[in-house]
Amino acid sequence: MIRFTLGHRILFIVAAAIAVLFVSSSLRAQTAPADWMLGPFVRPEGIDPLIKPDSTATFDCPLAKKPVHWETAHTFNPAAIVLDGKVYVLYRAEDDSGPDQIGMHTSRLGLAVSEDGLHFTRRPKPVLYPDDDAQMKNERGGGCEDPRLIATEDGTIVLTYTQWNRQIARLAIATSKDLVHWEKHGPAFAEASGGKYANMGCKSATILGRLKGDQLRAMKIDGKYWMYWGEGDMHFATSTDLMHWQPLEDARGKLRVSLNRRKGKFDSELAEGGPIAVLTDKGILVIYNGKNSGNGDKALGAGAYSGGQALFDAKDPTKLLARTDTPFYKPELAFEKTGQYGAGTTFLEGLVFFKGKAFLYYGCADSYVGVAVCDKLPSWIYAKSQ
Repeated sequence: MIRFTLGHRILFIVAAAIAVLFVSSSLRAQTAPADWMLGPFVRPEGIDPLIKPDSTATFDCPLAKKPVHWETAHTFNPAAIVLDGKVYVLYRAEDDSGPDQIGMHTSRLGLAVSEDGLHFTRRPKPVLYPDDDAQMKNERGGGCEDPRLIATEDGTIVLTYTQWNRQIARLAIATSKDLVHWEKHGPAFAEASGGKYANMGCKSATILGRLKGDQLRAMKIDGKYWMYWGEGDMHFATSTDLMHWQPLEDARGKLRVSLNRRKGKFDSELAEGGPIAVLTDKGILVIYNGKNSGNGDKALGAGAYSGGQALFDAKDPTKLLARTDTPFYKPELAFEKTGQYGAGTTFLEGLVFFKGKAFLYYGCADSYVGVAVCDKLPSWIYAKSQ
C-alpha cells in the first residue's frame, strides 16, 4: 500500500489547485468573446417565436390563378432593416402546396413592421413572390427565399434573395423604395465571366455596409461594392452598381474562398453567409452560419446550424484576420429545434442597430422567426475610417 506523508499531501493539493486554475483559465480563454466580436446576444423573455405561421392569411396567386394560404406552413429566415424610425422584417413564408418536405413548398416574402424591434404587425399579403414576369422560370414552384436587405445613399433598398424553381437555386437581386413594391433584376451572376456562373447553384449573400445613423448602407472599397456569399465554402464578389456582380477568381479561374468549412468545428459541413457585413473600426465584421457535421463540434448535434463571426481587413476585404472556433449563438430553445428541420437551427439573416441596441433576427428550425438582442453597442461599431 502506498503511504502519503504530509509533504506529499501538500504537494498533491497544490498541484490539484494549479490544475483547476489552468483548466478554468483555458475555459475562459475559449468562451470569452474577442474584442472585435459583437455581443453578447440574449433572447428577450416572452417574445420568441417572433413570427409564426398563419393559416388564415390568403393571397391570390397570379400563377396558380386561385387563392393560396401563403404562410400557413412555415415562416422563417428573416432579413431586417431600419427605415423611418421603425424596424422592418422581410421573412420567408411557405404555403402548403407541393410534397411535405423541405424545399418543395412555394416560398414568398412577407413584410412586418415594429416600433420597438420586438412586437411586429404583419402585412396581410406577400410583397415579393413568383409572378408572371421575366423571372418566372427561375422562381416557379419553389419561389423567393432567404432575403437580406441593405440601403443605399439615395434611399434605394437592395434585396438579395434566392430564386428556387426546384431545379437550381440562384442568387438574385431586387430593389425597392418602400419595401412593398419591388423591381426584380434577376440572377446576380448572370452576366459574370461571359455567363460562366449563369446556371451555377448559389445563395446567401451578405453585402458590405457601414452604419450611418441607425441604418446600414452599402459602401465601396477601392471603387467597388463587396459581397460575401455562398453555401459550403463562402466566396467573394464585387460590383459597381449593386445589380451585376462578379465572383472573385484565383489564377486558375476557381472561386476564391472567404470562409471555408473546418473539420471538427461547428461549421464542419458548411459555412453560409449571414446578415449584412459591417465595416467597423476593428475591421469588416461578418456574421455567418455554420452547419455541423456528424464529426464536427461534439457540443452540437449533427446537422445543427449555429452562428459564427469573422473579421476581415478594412482595407482588403479578402484578408481574413480572425474567426470564432465555437458558435456565439446556437439552438437552445424548443422552437429552435422543433419544426420542419429537427436538427436545430438558429439561421442568422437580419441585423439592425436600433435605439442603441443590436437586434439579430433568425430562422428557427425552418419554421419560425426568432430575435436576440445586444443591449449595449460597442463604440467601434461606427467606423471612423473610410
